[in-house]
Amino acid sequence: MSSQPVRIFDTTLRDGEQSPGFSMTQPQKLRMAQMLAALRVDVIEAGFAAASEGDFNCVRSIASEIEGPTICSLSRCNPGDIEASGRALETAAAKRIHVFIATSPIHREHKLKMSREQVLEQAVGGVKMARELVDDVEFSAEDAIRTEPEFLIEVFEAVIAAGAGTINIPDTVGYTTPGEMGRLVSQIRQGVGNIDQAVISTHCHNDLGMAVANSLSAVEAGAGQIECTINGIGERAGNASLEEIVMALRTRADHYGRQTNIDTTKLHPASRLLAGITGTFVARNKAIVGDNAFAHEAGIHQHGVLEHAETYEIMKPEDVGVQKSDLVLGKHSGRHAVSDRIKALGFDVENVDMASVFKSFKALADRKKRIYDADLEALVTGQAARGGPWQLSALRVVSGSGEEDASASVSLTHESGEVHSEESSGDGPLDAAFKAMIRATGLALRVSGLAVRSVTQGEDAQGEAEVRAQWGESELKGTGVSTDIIAASTQGLLEIINAASRQVNRQSPPREDAPARNSV
Repeated sequence: MSSQPVRIFDTTLRDGEQSPGFSMTQPQKLRMAQMLAALRVDVIEAGFAAASEGDFNCVRSIASEIEGPTICSLSRCNPGDIEASGRALETAAAKRIHVFIATSPIHREHKLKMSREQVLEQAVGGVKMARELVDDVEFSAEDAIRTEPEFLIEVFEAVIAAGAGTINIPDTVGYTTPGEMGRLVSQIRQGVGNIDQAVISTHCHNDLGMAVANSLSAVEAGAGQIECTINGIGERAGNASLEEIVMALRTRADHYGRQTNIDTTKLHPASRLLAGITGTFVARNKAIVGDNAFAHEAGIHQHGVLEHAETYEIMKPEDVGVQKSDLVLGKHSGRHAVSDRIKALGFDVENVDMASVFKSFKALADRKKRIYDADLEALVTGQAARGGPWQLSALRVVSGSGEEDASASVSLTHESGEVHSEESSGDGPLDAAFKAMIRATGLALRVSGLAVRSVTQGEDAQGEAEVRAQWGESELKGTGVSTDIIAASTQGLLEIINAASRQVNRQSPPREDAPARNSV
């Protein structure tokens, strides 16, 4: 067993971001990359540079501005993709091109329509092309789990000879089991003659709920890199969860005998930042970073924890960035106390617009008796909300009873200076407000979903609203946070309105030859 730390290859900004409901703008990707660098991940897969102009610019921006981790771009094994990755990564201090081609019989026959020999030739050619541009090349055999082991060994041996320093075993469709994954890694270690020249990696999807277990089994068998995402986001059921893998290796060091370079105190703030950027709630019972991960309500549990924390806690909450106790903040608290608390929660205050956060904090403190940590997190991560040309300048709602309709009047100010005002009635105050806002902008939006949850405790808790709307063939999503559920919900719809407006104003549509995004 190697004594080297297990490399953490984070693909939140590539595989995670390309899944439905998790798309990010370039500034949001850059902000998340800054958090990943603070987390000390070894590799940030910043995107698929050839997929679109937007992806290219995101990879280039992260390559230029992020220091510490290796910055990586995904490419198919063809010259156009690899050249785009090379250009996007030019300014990175440490850079990697990640090339892939499918190897399984079902992919060879139905997707690629290629023979074994053709797949092998293209894999070797892709690695050689990438090595002409960068020293660090990773090769992935897409759908490796369903590939014939003898062919997988042949491909890996050939690409290592061509210059690949990392070979990746993706469970692309989340099909394998921990036992199978461990045996496959062992087969590769024993069967690939030049395996000592490369690091074995795995990339596990969670379709059967075993992505983390399969990844850990690979580590037990000798894998040196794990590909994963914050909160486990990714295609379909998601990827292996970074925070779960890291804390399993740390908490059960007696079993695995391996470590990572991750600053675990940044796990909770990284999770919350991603949730704020994407507008997707973290389940309360989510391991490591869920609200209930270190919460105890049962009397027996409470008594045990008070006597000795380890009776029911196998990890210290501080180790993942969760504070044991709340600091009471209110309307009399100053900027310094707020800044210190945000820093204690694991956020980099240099990357936080403190003037905006403090202004929002004061406004919230005037409405609430007590500000909780989750309130502050909501204010900080709320900065990640997408900007746009519209601002909600006035809102008034009247709720009816019985057969009487509710009504709403709104005024939205466009960046051009024009103010659009509309009134509408509806089946409840939110329905009326949504109709008035959509009418004011002239966009053909149809609200298709609304979810609301309490961010903190008590009758004056902040509510977080997630709004979904159909716009043509697309489903857009927006979030808002406020002690007023109607205000939070209209903030969410405003985010959708701005997203749709940006798409209307977009000057350069995606190239017709842009590749489809891939889930390795």
